[in-house]
Amino acid sequence: MKIVRLYCDADGTSHFEDKGVAFEPVEYAPPAPALDLSEAMAASRVVFFTMPPGWFGDWHPTPVRQLYFALAGELEVTVSDGEVRVFHPGDVALVEDEAPPGHTTRVVGDEPARGAFVHMADQD
Repeated sequence: MKIVRLYCDADGTSHFEDKGVAFEPVEYAPPAPALDLSEAMAASRVVFFTMPPGWFGDWHPTPVRQLYFALAGELEVTVSDGEVRVFHPGDVALVEDEAPPGHTTRVVGDEPARGAFVHMADQD
């Protein structure tokens, strides 16, 4: 499985990075058979959202380090290095660009974009 990381470098420029997620078999809910799980990540809360067709968020950093799960519609995200990606249902992004300028977000197509943000717990 692949997730997209959206982050800022030391100069504050935002970028995308493709990251693989490793899985290992785990007896998660015996007596059900083992299933492949990734490493656990601490989270503090989940929020769901909907954005209407044509919605546009000009340059902004993420308000918190969060995972984005695309559930419906399409979001076009532009990072400050100029790269543009479109996120489709089933895509996951780790959003960590907490410094300006951040990124822009646009709903593309005729369908509202719906998804979930999972706010990541602080890592000590």
